[in-house]
Amino acid sequence: MNRLRAAISFMTILPTGRPVPFTPTAMIPMFPVVGLIIGGLLALFDQLALRIFPHPVGAVLDVLFLISITGALHVDGLGDTADGIFSHRSRERTMEIMKDSRLGTMGLVAIVCILAIKASSLAVIGPHRFIALMVIPAYARAGLLFGIRYLPYGRPEGGTGADFFKTPLPFSSFIWLLPPVCLSLFIGARCFLVNALFAGTVAGMILFYKRTLNCMTGDMLGAMVEVTEAVLFLAMAAGTGL
Repeated sequence: MNRLRAAISFMTILPTGRPVPFTPTAMIPMFPVVGLIIGGLLALFDQLALRIFPHPVGAVLDVLFLISITGALHVDGLGDTADGIFSHRSRERTMEIMKDSRLGTMGLVAIVCILAIKASSLAVIGPHRFIALMVIPAYARAGLLFGIRYLPYGRPEGGTGADFFKTPLPFSSFIWLLPPVCLSLFIGARCFLVNALFAGTVAGMILFYKRTLNCMTGDMLGAMVEVTEAVLFLAMAAGTGL
């Protein structure tokens, strides 16, 4: 429970009671569970919002809820990553740009596009909506385990994500990916699309990071969460207008 509380405290603004030690390697396996908690709260919030507002308004409120409950942690990483990688500079200069707290044009474009995809997708998701909203944030945060496992940390001098890479991540850490996978079965045949896109998106981003910078940072992990979440919401929305 201390590991879970530490992970909740790190990834959200939710209260967790008395302070717990910051143990990065111990909390990593709990990331999918934190995603399920975020998703469960999102699904409940969505049900309440749709009782008051039409779907387009409820969808925007859902996106704002996701940003708020995480303290914009991953959105910030998305903006910094886009500014750096799409600057098309040298590796050293790219890493410097990503560390800059100021938001550039590419970061702004990336954030607007990802949030627009999420909002427009959430506006039309119909069948299995509650389960989808609960499971997709868990998948997005489960992707972090693969990023930590398969790429080295990119800042030898240290950084906000350095402690998560100090110890090689064992395969036993992936056990908590099973709950969202099992829950995804309740969204029907579309679960195959969701699981395939989850695997493809995470693998594709890791390969892209490897090709461009051959490393991982905290910002890049945050970008993985945002992109994966957007792709999976889009998958649930596919075909609903036909």
